[in-house]
Amino acid sequence: MATMDVMRGPGMERLSRGAKEAANHPWAKKLGRMGYAAKGAVYAIIGVLALKLAAGEGGRATDSRGAVATVAHGPFGIALLSLLAVGLVGFVIWRFAQAFADTEDKGSDAKGLASRAMYFISGVIYGSLALFAVKTVVGASQGRGKGTQGWTATLMEQPFGRVLVVLVGLGIIGFALKQFHTAWKAKFREKLTLTGLAAAHQHRVERMCQFGIAARGVVFAVIGGFLVLAGVDANPGEAKGLGEALAVVARQPAGDVLLGVVAAGLVAYAAYLFLQARYRQF
Repeated sequence: MATMDVMRGPGMERLSRGAKEAANHPWAKKLGRMGYAAKGAVYAIIGVLALKLAAGEGGRATDSRGAVATVAHGPFGIALLSLLAVGLVGFVIWRFAQAFADTEDKGSDAKGLASRAMYFISGVIYGSLALFAVKTVVGASQGRGKGTQGWTATLMEQPFGRVLVVLVGLGIIGFALKQFHTAWKAKFREKLTLTGLAAAHQHRVERMCQFGIAARGVVFAVIGGFLVLAGVDANPGEAKGLGEALAVVARQPAGDVLLGVVAAGLVAYAAYLFLQARYRQF
């Protein structure tokens, strides 16, 4: 994997030392907290819009860029979007610190490098979202880009493109399964300090976090499944992004109920991210 090769590159040791020093700076931790809060805001918007759709009160199934656009068109849009953009940049910086400085102590074996590679990929994805937010603030946004189907089509044009699409889909399904495992085992508690809350409140908060993480896993499982189908059928049109995955859920039998449950889960996941911003150990 190219990302893992970057982790093992000739200058990796020097880069890692510099990254560790930067990650230990108080401002790096503040950026991390801002980043989790910004990511939480994005998921909160996605979840609330999906809840309103499920309840028949307007709303829509959208993705992270749709959430950014929603902020831009709301009251005090540019001011709020500017804050969101700063937070997203903070999240990107923290993700790269997790990847290169190994702030989560994942190590340098195959499993650790794979986890750190995921942090790097997440940083790239949210870097793209942060850039979109900044462009929207300055009025230079050029639309919402290719979208999932466009990128799937581009990938299919490469050598062994269909295989690559299937592998990406399987990787996303694997990530979804990891989310289910994290929710089931409550592994998020390793970094989340809730000692200031009463025991009963801690239990409720833990259950809410488990629900939210599992709901996110459901959405990613749907996204990964459709990518696999797109690769197998050589049809980029079958690929779905986050908003489209939510729309698929809504079209199922009792779709309004299913969408309502998943949407509530995404709001719960947003609350989990806000808790990360407040109580996470760095």
